[in-house]
Amino acid sequence: MRYLFFALPLVLLAALVGVFAFSIDRDAGLVRSVLIDKPAPQFTLAAVEGMDVPGFDNAALLGEPSLVNVFASWCIPCRDEHPLLESLKAETAIRMYGINHSDAPENARAFLAELGNPYDAIGADRDRRVSIDWGVYGVPETFLVDANGVIVYKHVGPLTPRAIETELKPAIAALRS
Repeated sequence: MRYLFFALPLVLLAALVGVFAFSIDRDAGLVRSVLIDKPAPQFTLAAVEGMDVPGFDNAALLGEPSLVNVFASWCIPCRDEHPLLESLKAETAIRMYGINHSDAPENARAFLAELGNPYDAIGADRDRRVSIDWGVYGVPETFLVDANGVIVYKHVGPLTPRAIETELKPAIAALRS
């Protein structure tokens, strides 16, 4: 019995190390959202204070395909991803919405003033409630929504040129055909 008392923590530690070792090389972009093929959650987001871009709600996502990008000024990968979003907007003319995640309005304004604003509307999600409803793990995350307001694609982490060319652009084209 005494040996069991000492062996149990070692067995548990070995199991935990095994789980971490198995997961260490996993692609974070492969996280499948339970919201895929489901309507976007009901939400209303006010505009970021001091910006001349409106906030938005789920009704804004109806009528044509839309891209919803969750970002924050304090997010380094968001900064890296941002030029790709601007290029995607210029190349595809897709409606693009931003959910500004847990950010001070002055920081969001400075971020977009410095890097440009590809968004048609930006909602301030200061309390992260809408991000939680969308199933956001962290920023950045990007969703493609069809004309009926149904989420058809999710990308976790910063978009890459490869993901845009091989996944996102074909998905946008399929929604438009």
